[in-house]
Amino acid sequence: MSSDGIIMFNDVWKKYSTRDLFHKSLREEITDIFKREEREKLSDGEFWALKSINISIRKGECVGLFGPNGAGKTTVLKLIASVTYPNQGEVTVSGRVAPLISVGAGFHPDLTGRENIYTNGTIIGMSIKEIREKIESIIDFSEIEERFMDMPVKKYSNGMNARLGFSIAVHSSAEIILIDEILAVGDESFQEKCINKIKDLKKNNKTVLIVSHNRKKMEELTDRILFIKSGEIINS
Repeated sequence: MSSDGIIMFNDVWKKYSTRDLFHKSLREEITDIFKREEREKLSDGEFWALKSINISIRKGECVGLFGPNGAGKTTVLKLIASVTYPNQGEVTVSGRVAPLISVGAGFHPDLTGRENIYTNGTIIGMSIKEIREKIESIIDFSEIEERFMDMPVKKYSNGMNARLGFSIAVHSSAEIILIDEILAVGDESFQEKCINKIKDLKKNNKTVLIVSHNRKKMEELTDRILFIKSGEIINS
């Protein structure tokens, strides 16, 4: 495996259990930390979401993650974004990450679209000055009418949330952009605009990871595709 990657997965394993659907107590969280080296076996109700994943992604590469639902694609993005952590192995990320992992991720439902641009933008590392300079461009790209920007996002459709989240992410100065299923959001013209924006990111030497079920579009956009099935990389 190449050692010059901006993103490196070294024998990464990640498991989930039915209790992960519920809130863990502080005691359980601390216990989990000390049990990290005791993860070779599965307990009842647990399953491996990822198994022995080895990935090296270079700076400026655009990589697609393709596979059936539940294969582990989004888990890969969550590990890169430090939303979750591996049970075994190591994930190394050398650069600031702008994740668009799920619809409305990082949005507060009671804040307006405009307010969420500021909160979400700061979460992914944008300064207030940078957001002020780019806010009109962010709103314009999202194609959300100005009158909706002062409305709480809990009243937005999934498509509006996804378009706003994508627009914030691609206007950031992060080196790594994570995109989950944005190619299925909005009408054909908006999808085409997203594709052109991703091409611009590539030209600017950004590292982009895309999860999509649209194999044809991914072949058009990416330098290579990793096929994931049942938590394992089948080919690359």
